[in-house]
Amino acid sequence: MVTADSIKASIESGIACDVVEVAGDGQHFEALIVSSAFRGLSRLARHRLVYAALGDRMRAEIHALSMQTQTPEEHRG
Repeated sequence: MVTADSIKASIESGIACDVVEVAGDGQHFEALIVSSAFRGLSRLARHRLVYAALGDRMRAEIHALSMQTQTPEEHRG
């Protein structure tokens, strides 16, 4: 079964992150990801980075993932 912690670990292993918070019920997950790697990227490009970090898990294990992707500056507000 997919867990929020396993998704968090996959994201952190693929992207240098300041903050990764993942919550979910085993089927649907929500994530807040804060990374300087997102600077200058569109929302779509940011999501592609996260999908790349998750690899095949997005197709095989994770049915729904809602993401907020922010730079550290955006996160601080």
